[in-house]
Amino acid sequence: MSPPETLFLETTAKIHKDSMHSFMDFQVWDLPGQLDFLDPAFDIDSIFGEIGAFIWVIDAQDDYHEAIGRLNKTIIILQQSYPSIYIEIFIHKVDGLSEDFKLDVYRDVEQRINDELADCGFENPPLNYHLTSIYDHSIFEAFSKVIQRLIPQLPTLEALLNNLCANSQIERAYLFDVLSKIYIASDTSPSDISSYEICSDYIDVIVDASEIYGWDRPAKAKKISADDEGGENGHDESDDDGDEVGLEDSESVILLANQGKPLYLREINRYLALICVFKSEQTWKKRGLVDYNVSVFQDALSQVFDSNMR
Repeated sequence: MSPPETLFLETTAKIHKDSMHSFMDFQVWDLPGQLDFLDPAFDIDSIFGEIGAFIWVIDAQDDYHEAIGRLNKTIIILQQSYPSIYIEIFIHKVDGLSEDFKLDVYRDVEQRINDELADCGFENPPLNYHLTSIYDHSIFEAFSKVIQRLIPQLPTLEALLNNLCANSQIERAYLFDVLSKIYIASDTSPSDISSYEICSDYIDVIVDASEIYGWDRPAKAKKISADDEGGENGHDESDDDGDEVGLEDSESVILLANQGKPLYLREINRYLALICVFKSEQTWKKRGLVDYNVSVFQDALSQVFDSNMR
């Protein structure tokens, strides 16, 4: 759904549940803003008993004082009864605000929440704030940060990506969930929204192209070799029956014309893709080293998730 189409969405009137089946299977509960789910009539344990993160959306272009008051009541309940829940605050609809006013709103919301909680005896609560909009990639960036906090293997993934960047002269590396465009991990270099936007758009291009030209590859790649049995030059008659011959993993490379930086995408599995931004075009000349390091990273990634599934 494009951002302009959201104007025709009806206001949420009841609790709505959406499931996402991808690398991580998770469920999103949409709670109406006017619903007082702290009322004794609701079974609060059925709502908060099994959730990992709680996201409160504040309209930056509206009067948010009442919303902050209800948020603080909710935070107090969660801190007392469900302290393991991550509390995320989206300061939303900042696309219509100037850069200076965005920061003013951010500081005002943060100050009001902290002051009211301090008055109730809660000093420095573990809250995370995000400036978001549906008209840019900030909403995906924010959801990426939320999902990352729910992944217990995140420190290991970051260490693997840091090692890959250091040994391949990569400027930035992301591990993307292709279906949702949420990145589940990245290297620990300073966050750069422009790099994320380029990588996210790159995924859109690859997905659109694969819908047209993609094909179902076999579970295990077929290898072409001059030593294969089945005829001259290693040709097997079975290949004439329509069977495809190809690589087990797909990859793609483009060069950013305005920056001279290669952008590299490597499929990890059905759901995940590694996207790297290289420091310069010169670093891409060591293509063999890059491919080898990425293969080692892919093997290590498989071991990480296989060991956690045992």
